[in-house]
Amino acid sequence: MEKDIRQQKITDYIYAYNQLDVPGMLAVLHPEIEFKHIPDGEVTMSTKGLDEFRSLAENVLLYFSERTQTITNILVNDQQVEVMIDYMAIFANDMPSGEKAGDKLELKGKSVFRFKDDLINVIEDIS
Repeated sequence: MEKDIRQQKITDYIYAYNQLDVPGMLAVLHPEIEFKHIPDGEVTMSTKGLDEFRSLAENVLLYFSERTQTITNILVNDQQVEVMIDYMAIFANDMPSGEKAGDKLELKGKSVFRFKDDLINVIEDIS
């Protein structure tokens, strides 16, 4: 798969993510998509397959009124694409962990993308 095609798929995914557009996110994902959320080196959330990913993506929409991933750098090699991300979100509701509706969350991290059949097959969000 060409580098430009992979970067376009990632850009399309992040655009849909920022627009809270779950069908748009799913459009560039392989049916066997594997997702992992890895804060501080520990997997805290994972899915396998489009149905599990869709369910997670739809449920997360309940927590944030706004969210933005901004690409700050991209590293491309034959096996994967690493995207450095600045992340910002606004909580939609008061959270059990203490955040209040309207509070802002800001993180820096990276997302690792791998591909199969010209679609995103693995996403690892690392912060």
